[in-house]
Amino acid sequence: MTNPVNPVNPVHDLNGMNRVNPVNPVNPVNPVHDGNPVRGINLVTGATGTVGRQVVAELLRRGQPVRALTRDPGKADLPAGVEVVRGDLTDPGTLTAALDGVTGLHLITFGGACFAPLETGPRIVELAREAGVQRITVLNGGGPTPLEDAVRAGDIAWTVVMPVEFMANALEWAEGVRTRDEVREPFPGRLSAMVHEGDIGAVAAVALTEDGHAGQEYLITGPEVLTLHDKADAIAAARGREIRLVELSEAEAVGQWRAAGRPQDVIDFLLEMYRDTPPEGRTVLDTVEKVTGRPARTFARWAREHAGAFRA
Repeated sequence: MTNPVNPVNPVHDLNGMNRVNPVNPVNPVNPVHDGNPVRGINLVTGATGTVGRQVVAELLRRGQPVRALTRDPGKADLPAGVEVVRGDLTDPGTLTAALDGVTGLHLITFGGACFAPLETGPRIVELAREAGVQRITVLNGGGPTPLEDAVRAGDIAWTVVMPVEFMANALEWAEGVRTRDEVREPFPGRLSAMVHEGDIGAVAAVALTEDGHAGQEYLITGPEVLTLHDKADAIAAARGREIRLVELSEAEAVGQWRAAGRPQDVIDFLLEMYRDTPPEGRTVLDTVEKVTGRPARTFARWAREHAGAFRA
């Protein structure tokens, strides 16, 4: 299934949560082992994205060496101490040098300018094995992909990180809040257990640097279930000014989405998901606390951290 709010993020059966796979589920001949504790370089792909930046930040916080892969290093704008290298997951030939000395590898499953599912997974995994990579985390961004399948079929210890809706999605409201003090959305009562992107990065960083996470699939949520009213109220409190929540009809929402350039298949999907959010997208799990040792961050905290984006 797919995340009811953010189509690029998957939703999985809760019964499959935190499932340990002592034998590789795709290729039973290849068992999945935890590597020994290591302190090599951690290569983060998608390092300039919403989650990738958080993986980088958390690895740095843990004192880990970090190398960031990006198609345009000049625009990376990453913290001091990060080694930024040029590379493209759609062209595995660009990864050989980037993988030198790497023991931990964080992978995204989409690449290129169009963010299409990567078809280069088998070669990427082969290069990782040849380089001596011991642990891989995969950010599951839309259900099964060739890259994730290749990781599961390989013999490098892997962990799949599966977030529900990002709190950062609320930044889509920023312009309307700044200019009109309002949020315009359909289905204001819909529910979301949205997760702070920093918690996604923290879970990935733990899996890359600590034992005990091989073969795990972590569905990650925030600590509370929120309506649109809850989110608007939290942002209003953080910025110190009230926000109006304007409820759109389905027809009005479709018009707004079309004006924003969303294709019809995405519009149809959003309507279906917003009408009836699947339980996985509105059920709180304690994955973040179990993996990182601290509670998941609240939306109120996220709103305070980003209050400036919503002020005129």
